Amino acid sequence: MTVKPIRVAVVDDDSSFLRALERLLRAADYEPLCYASAEAFLQESPHPPMDCLILDIRLGVVTGFDLAHQLAAEGSSLPVIFITAHDEPAIQEQARQAGGVAYLHKPFSADALMEAIRRAVAIGRTSEDI
Repeated sequence: MTVKPIRVAVVDDDSSFLRALERLLRAADYEPLCYASAEAFLQESPHPPMDCLILDIRLGVVTGFDLAHQLAAEGSSLPVIFITAHDEPAIQEQARQAGGVAYLHKPFSADALMEAIRRAVAIGRTSEDI
């Protein structure tokens, strides 16, 4: 029996950070799907199956929160891990209200990210069973 790879989408407008996350995810045996903007993510249709989404909050015109709200409005149950370099209590609260399963402040440890991904994938698989 073949094990299905865990696909992790990443949306971040910092190209060097995006490359670093891509390498980290590959090293951890995840299959990363990387996008430099929310618009690039939205342009790909249909999306390949994904297990979770790592989403930077401060992007360009379409923010991470905008993208998360749009996905939710479309009925997506894709678990979202919000990341940001601008840690503020109000932003943390917005991430919680937007349904984020985790909130990580840059720079975060690889261990913190891996734990957030494990939690997100577990939540996503549970919602698929419902």
